[in-house]
Amino acid sequence: MTLDRRIFPIAALLVVGGCSSAEAPKDQGDDHGHDHGDGGHDHGGEASWAVTAWGEHFEIFAEADPLVAGEVSKSHTHVTIMRDFSPLRDGLVEIILRRDGEETVFTEELPLRDGIFDVSIRPETEGVYDLSFRVEGAVRTEKIPAGTVRVGNASDPGGLEGAEADPGGEVIAFLKEQQWQTAFSTAWALEGDLHLVARGPGRVRPMAGGEVVLAAPMSAVVGGEPWPHVGREVAASEPLFALTPHVAADRSLAELESVETERRAELGVAEERLKRLESLLPVQATSPAEVEAARARVTALRAQHQAARSDLDTARSGRSGGAAIGATVSVVTPFAGQIADVRVSPGQIVAAGQTLGRVVRVEPFWVEVFLRPGYAIELDGGGTGLSLRGPGMSESVTVEPERVRLVSKSPEVDSRQGTVTCTFEVAGNASPLLGSAVEAEVTLPQTRSGIVVPASAIVDDGGTDVVYLQLDGEGFLRRQVEISLRQGSSLLVRGVDAGERVVTVGGSAIRRATLVSSGVGHGHVH
Repeated sequence: MTLDRRIFPIAALLVVGGCSSAEAPKDQGDDHGHDHGDGGHDHGGEASWAVTAWGEHFEIFAEADPLVAGEVSKSHTHVTIMRDFSPLRDGLVEIILRRDGEETVFTEELPLRDGIFDVSIRPETEGVYDLSFRVEGAVRTEKIPAGTVRVGNASDPGGLEGAEADPGGEVIAFLKEQQWQTAFSTAWALEGDLHLVARGPGRVRPMAGGEVVLAAPMSAVVGGEPWPHVGREVAASEPLFALTPHVAADRSLAELESVETERRAELGVAEERLKRLESLLPVQATSPAEVEAARARVTALRAQHQAARSDLDTARSGRSGGAAIGATVSVVTPFAGQIADVRVSPGQIVAAGQTLGRVVRVEPFWVEVFLRPGYAIELDGGGTGLSLRGPGMSESVTVEPERVRLVSKSPEVDSRQGTVTCTFEVAGNASPLLGSAVEAEVTLPQTRSGIVVPASAIVDDGGTDVVYLQLDGEGFLRRQVEISLRQGSSLLVRGVDAGERVVTVGGSAIRRATLVSSGVGHGHVH
């Protein structure tokens, strides 16, 4: 069959004709067209027509027989849900013809198969009508304008009205069945503004004072309860390690008992002497200085005796295999954060000053970016966005300007790298992880205007950047573009006009279809 290909600009939507002239992939063969079941037929004649219309929630691609007053014309209407570009599987489709304020509605409630509704149109009177579609889905109902059609007679059948449009290149066929079975989406090309960006290597690190190394204050044995583990969130002043003072193994129990007995005896003598001196002080038989000296000696001997007794208790417990009964010391974290490292194990003997673990504050965090001097000069204290990509990340993490604060810029250029270190504070949890080396993109205040498309729309075609434009439901056009600016996942491109519909996901699948195309156009066999 031959279908008219027409383009009608209607407000914010494009309406175009069918894709019978589009080139079909080889692997589809001569029978690649839609098979619409028992009601199928082959459109014949020059007046067969097709139309594509985009609403906010649905895309319509309808292929129809010639319009003849008093006769039935079949319209095989393909309905795509634009939320996820899947076929409408359950719903209602209406074709509405309107003239002189009166509407004639033709309805189909049962799809021939997923996404395809065979709507019968039987106009009674010749003339030109406004055409629209009404789709009622599970959660959305929408009426979509689709241009004008003419209803003719048997000798002069009608179809879509409008001027023919030159697509400007070879049209590629990519059928609805193919679109519905792969990751696919399209969107209008719109004008917009992108900020200039500066790119450079960087690293993610805790903010100043946002990490602490916890060390043993004494020679001790590490307890098993509580036990910290890497990644655990901790509160400020929360105990992380329990330490029991450790007595050297080369000191025997007899020696420790002897020391404890000696310190106890010395303390007893000193306490008796202090009592005597305190009783003599009121009658001035001794001096106040001598009494104070005796008190100081008692205080020192009490501490020595307490330490000797603690060592003895610890040694007795440890060497008998029992639980330690000596005094324990808790090592606490000074701030809330996450445990980043644990260097010891339960029961391990540690020396004074030995590292036990490390705690980091993950929110907020700092990013150090190494920028060229010219870019660093353009930075100010606020309103600077960041985009970070770490190792193994397929997509960058974009940080909104309101979450970013410029902390500092180095006052000098690094003589080895020729860069200026700029430090940014980012509110929220660290992503990528702390310690990551990243490729950073810093948003500068200046902007440029143009056509903005997502980076996913760009297809590398043998080293050439291209996009695919959707002309109608199943017809696409390859267009070479030039990328003039990149900001995060958005691109400013030359070669696409505002109002053209761009394939944002699935361009690679269309390219593969062109590689196996036969070069012979095929119509849909209904």
